[in-house]
Amino acid sequence: MFYTIKFRTDAQHSWKNLNEDINAVLAENSIGDGICCVFNPHSTAGLFINSYMDPKTPDDIFDTIKSLVPMRVDFRHQFDTPSDAAAHIKSCLVGNSETVFVEEGRLKLGGSQGIIFAEFDGPRDREVWLKVIKA
Repeated sequence: MFYTIKFRTDAQHSWKNLNEDINAVLAENSIGDGICCVFNPHSTAGLFINSYMDPKTPDDIFDTIKSLVPMRVDFRHQFDTPSDAAAHIKSCLVGNSETVFVEEGRLKLGGSQGIIFAEFDGPRDREVWLKVIKA
């Protein structure tokens, strides 16, 4: 089964924990057990799994990514702004998909883990795609 979750990011660099949105889709569609593949179809954003309980953890991750790939004016790719080229590189470093077990209608993650959508070139209208395979 295929599902889409749509949302708007609110800053150039921001993050969104997708757990509640994904668990709501699983509950609404009576998904018991299975596998959920989460895919980000955007080339200037990414997905990762990490702790979300302390909001400073994703902030630290973002600060590190920004220091690894600073915005520069000498990027060859200048589609929108220099931040656009940097965002493509950041997306490559982070990745664009996660696969998680579903158990009893919920994502099977560690206690502090979240599926984090990472915005590198916002604010923008975004979406993630879910493919759920029932067990």
